[in-house]
Amino acid sequence: MEIWINPACSKCRSALTLLDAEGADYTVRRYLEDVPSEAEIAEVLDRLGLEPWDIVRTGEAAAGELGLKDWPRDASSRGRWIGALAAHPKLIQRPIITADDGTALVARTDEAVRDALSR
Repeated sequence: MEIWINPACSKCRSALTLLDAEGADYTVRRYLEDVPSEAEIAEVLDRLGLEPWDIVRTGEAAAGELGLKDWPRDASSRGRWIGALAAHPKLIQRPIITADDGTALVARTDEAVRDALSR
């Protein structure tokens, strides 16, 4: 199990606390420092069962600067969105847990973290 975090994020810290309390075996990826490649983002999206625009933090300054709200949300634009996430990792919703069963989830609640632990 791997968790993508931003240490400054309270939801990420809460998820780590819960994983530790449950004795989970996991690795931490500080994705703002160890930026995922476009291929890694595409793989995580497949594991999440989501599209790139589904995990964008629209309130981030980069989202406004790029004009993401006006970008098409269709298959032909998927690569452009993934490229934006790789170039601006602050746009990636967090924390993301990649579970041992090959799935992944955005773990913003304790319930979601527990769901990841059960996989």
